[in-house]
Amino acid sequence: MIKKLVVVFIAVFAIHSYSQEGTASPYSFYGIGSLKFKGTVENRSMGGLSVYTDSIHVNLRNPASYAGSNLEMYGNDSRPVKFTVGGSYSSMSLKSDSSMDNASSTTFDYIALSVPLGKFGMGFGLLPYTAVGYKLEALNDNGGLENRFTGQGGVNKAFLGFGYQFTKELSIGVDAHYNFGNTQNSIVEFRYDDQNVPLQYQTRENNRSDLSGLNFNLGLSYKAMFSERLEFVSGVTLTPKSNLTSQNKRSFSTITINSNGDEFVVSQIETDLEALGLLETELTLPSKFSFGAGIGEPRKWFMGAEYTSQKTSEFNNPLYQNTTLASYEDASTISIGGFFIPQYNTASYLKRTVYRAGLRFEKTGLLIKDESIKEFGISFGVGLPVGEFGDFSNANFGVEIGKRGTTNSHLIQENFINFRLSLSLNDRWFMKRKYN
Repeated sequence: MIKKLVVVFIAVFAIHSYSQEGTASPYSFYGIGSLKFKGTVENRSMGGLSVYTDSIHVNLRNPASYAGSNLEMYGNDSRPVKFTVGGSYSSMSLKSDSSMDNASSTTFDYIALSVPLGKFGMGFGLLPYTAVGYKLEALNDNGGLENRFTGQGGVNKAFLGFGYQFTKELSIGVDAHYNFGNTQNSIVEFRYDDQNVPLQYQTRENNRSDLSGLNFNLGLSYKAMFSERLEFVSGVTLTPKSNLTSQNKRSFSTITINSNGDEFVVSQIETDLEALGLLETELTLPSKFSFGAGIGEPRKWFMGAEYTSQKTSEFNNPLYQNTTLASYEDASTISIGGFFIPQYNTASYLKRTVYRAGLRFEKTGLLIKDESIKEFGISFGVGLPVGEFGDFSNANFGVEIGKRGTTNSHLIQENFINFRLSLSLNDRWFMKRKYN
């Protein structure tokens, strides 16, 4: 147990130490940033499919997965404590109708623990909810800089959830999420003299929002055997609409810019947001619903599909309500994927390896210049056994290739490749002692 926890903390430290901004996407300019996928590397390697639950992997999307049946190899006395940690690296090429560029980001994705409590189960952890990370420049008609936009930050989730197994087939659960974090952005407006030479002093607007709030996620999982070999698996989750409280700051700076593009503040004045009624605002987080189902042979293979819808059109941020840059429509995602295990109970390493694949089609909910921003990804992954035979711990590697956005209407298309790594470790904490 101690050795496994040491491995987890080393992995967390390494991922956190190397991490940069959670995204490099220019689309994180809008709202409170780009939504991060709430799920494990195992899910992402199957196109985002999260309907499947078992006793040895943490499922972050459905709290009903915290409950479950005990393992036969443990004498039906208990199931293992599950803990997992994951991170990712993303490399992307940014393409517009007139230019191209490259960007990359490395990020910590999640850490979570699931503990069995008889028919109950408990889970808790930490993961990012949104990420902001961009540096954009707009040119004027003369080819000079007109605006420079920069942003960083994001919102994180600390969650605590419980699941209960009503019958061998049916489990339900609920998560409570505490959302916290901040987003920061600045806008520089460049001015020129009559000879089209930049003025010595420029103006920069600075914004910061400190965000916090609570929301809940409800889940249901149903599993039943069709026959001696085939199993039907389904799951439903619902996240009701909620609010985030935003404590806001805004200031205007007079700056100078050197030849390297570095900005230096000469003077700064604070905006009286309280007089404008914007010192504290509420952001509406949209409701979300998902349903998925699939069929497979336990511990052998599984194939399934999942549909997720989110009322992104409900999103509202009063601090930027006058912007005409973007609007929101309802978002949706279709995920299709599965896994295959040649033989789970053999000493052969390759036969115990889990092979995963999937694809997803996503409408992000972001609408820019009447263009719906969509995303597509195809993914592959493996789950490599870690430790002794019968330990059930594994290291998961995943790769996803896809694109986001479009070059229509002078927008940006992102072609990305994501590499993901996680550790999924298991151990017994609770054992019945038997005496002769």
